[in-house]
Amino acid sequence: MASARQRADTPLKRPAITTGLLGGSFNPAHGGHLGITRHAMAALGLDEVWWLVSPGNPLKPAAGMAPLAARFASAKRQSRHHPIRATAIERELHTRFTVDTLAAITRRWPKRRFIWLMGADNLAQLHRWHQWRKLACIMPIAVLARPGYDARALASPAMVWLRNYQCSAANLRNRPKDQNLNGHHLRSVPQLVLLRFDPDPRSASTLRLADPDWFCKIPSTHLRDAVTFRPLKKAISSQ
Repeated sequence: MASARQRADTPLKRPAITTGLLGGSFNPAHGGHLGITRHAMAALGLDEVWWLVSPGNPLKPAAGMAPLAARFASAKRQSRHHPIRATAIERELHTRFTVDTLAAITRRWPKRRFIWLMGADNLAQLHRWHQWRKLACIMPIAVLARPGYDARALASPAMVWLRNYQCSAANLRNRPKDQNLNGHHLRSVPQLVLLRFDPDPRSASTLRLADPDWFCKIPSTHLRDAVTFRPLKKAISSQ
């Protein structure tokens, strides 16, 4: 048995912070984003969530896409007073594809536990994403229900492959906090969790139809990234 002195000299092992990553255009961010994020946090026992505001989605048309600063500002406004951090880190990382972004994030923060959060609409088209199988091997994936997409998601080519790796939310939530989830530390991926809850009918496209000029009305200056803590202007000009 260790003596009191030995126990005192042994450094305490701090639990790893469990962070959810939710990527998207946030064009604009709205209450639906906040609702699914809070649900995922409760279901998976997340300490926080980072909203990765994409500079540009290769699978989405550029037409109708508001400037990054406005979308980032809307994410900051919607996430305030919650354990959610809005970040435009993809600009700083110079990554275009999600697989490269996730790999870079796990290298930069190796002591954190990350879980990728995606809507069922993204699972339905995941097989079109660049190196999507490699993406699934970087960190666990939690899929959030989206109205009208669940059936397509469950029948998608990616789901056919991922179905063998499906597990429960409790499986991830109850994993020891000092055990890293990232694939390069622990052979725990691929892992897929389907989160079911009452769907939120709100959508960014509906908001844009109601107010096409929304981005002109939201202050988008003097913004600071909530993850890197750098001014957004610096991140934009560095590319």
